[in-house]
Amino acid sequence: MSGGDMSKPLLGHGSMDGDPSITPTAGRTIGVLGSGDFARSLAIRLVCSGFKVVVGSRNPKRKAGLFPSAAEVTFQADAVKKADVIFVAVFREHYSTLCDLADVLAGKILVDVSNNTEINHHKESNAEYLASLFPACTVVKGFNVVSAWTLQSGARDGNKQVLICSNNQEAKRTVAEIAQVMGFTPVDMGCMSSASEIENIPLRLLPAWKIPIFLALGLFLCFFTYNLIRQVIHPYIREQKNKLYKIPIEVVNTTLPCVAYVMLSLVYLPGVLAACSQLYYGTKYRRFPDWLDQWLQHRKQIGLLSFFCAALHAVYSLCLPMRRSHRYQLIEMAVKQAMEKKMNIWVEEEVWRMEIYISVGIIALGLLSLLAITSLPSIANSLNWREFSFIQSTLGFVALVISTLHTLTYGWSRAFDENQYKFYLPPTYTLTLLVPCTVILAKVIFSLPCIQQRLLRIRRGWEKGRYVKFVLPSATGEYSSGETSSNV
Repeated sequence: MSGGDMSKPLLGHGSMDGDPSITPTAGRTIGVLGSGDFARSLAIRLVCSGFKVVVGSRNPKRKAGLFPSAAEVTFQADAVKKADVIFVAVFREHYSTLCDLADVLAGKILVDVSNNTEINHHKESNAEYLASLFPACTVVKGFNVVSAWTLQSGARDGNKQVLICSNNQEAKRTVAEIAQVMGFTPVDMGCMSSASEIENIPLRLLPAWKIPIFLALGLFLCFFTYNLIRQVIHPYIREQKNKLYKIPIEVVNTTLPCVAYVMLSLVYLPGVLAACSQLYYGTKYRRFPDWLDQWLQHRKQIGLLSFFCAALHAVYSLCLPMRRSHRYQLIEMAVKQAMEKKMNIWVEEEVWRMEIYISVGIIALGLLSLLAITSLPSIANSLNWREFSFIQSTLGFVALVISTLHTLTYGWSRAFDENQYKFYLPPTYTLTLLVPCTVILAKVIFSLPCIQQRLLRIRRGWEKGRYVKFVLPSATGEYSSGETSSNV
């Protein structure tokens, strides 16, 4: 299996894929202790990979029908005697029931596949606890990040990485062989002290998405409240009109583009701040603050959430004419026009504004779709670095500019209409322009030759205040060395 067949590792540890010391082990006998869902899926995958599987159960006759016919289901003591590598597929609280097998298990490799119900639920990891119960055995932590579904359907339909750790290198190598034959990619996570970290991985729910999701929800609540005051509360207080019907569709549809637009600008704002930091300190080797570093790492998730809100805005906008309230308003407008005997209500300026507004919005959504698609690992891996950078950086900035045009066209000249300032609050779209326009202005400034060249030199390794050696010929014809600052 080629190394390019998979995405990047979950953690920064070396992959054991392609290790010449790992040799195929198909045909050897593997033991499985347990008869739960994971044990059954594990047995199926091992049998399909060419291994001989012996399953140890306390009730072999009752459990035999749950396993493939090629797997031998017997009592735990008999199963342990027939295999040197044994997968312990039982819960931590049941480890003590295996203590009667301590003598038979001596010298064998135990693969702990268990997980906890809470992060850091115990002081020691499950694997370390198992090792303390069976000191004569070699314990390897592995396969706990692989689901039972992935085991049954094969590595192609799930996560291909198997994280492995142990204090015994030979035992890790043996388990890595088994993982490779099963079609997975073993990743060496080091010694047994890493077991707690591995056991916590399946319990983390979208760890890279928490901050972007909370950010999007915070922006949504702020803009939703702002729009609610302007569109619902203001008419009720000033004109005693009930506009509550606007909340499910109209207020939400006004809020979504605001969130999408600001979130898109927040994708490129940290890059501007990073460039400012590099220009100020005159080096690229100074570490960014932790908050900026985290911000830079979450740009992909922020961008995808921006696309999600923009897509919802498009769907909501298409549904606006379907509302019953909209139909009533059209009929009311037609009746009013007939009573006033107006034959033509065509407003050229409004027609052009809406045509440009919708056209630019479609282009912006198309570019956001392209950015979202190319951020997928399967697509990104097919692009070289220059192509990926062009799409995500250059086209992404173009998408931000076009989104700004979309917002400006929506506002048109209404920003100067005093009737738009309800409760003296400016229209919502004027608030959304603050961050994007700051990013666009900064990008324009950075594109000036004097600043662009300095920033390019810094990113190529030049440092302000760094001293370099030089050699000058002396009056006698000999050469002497000296030092000068690199920014002279």
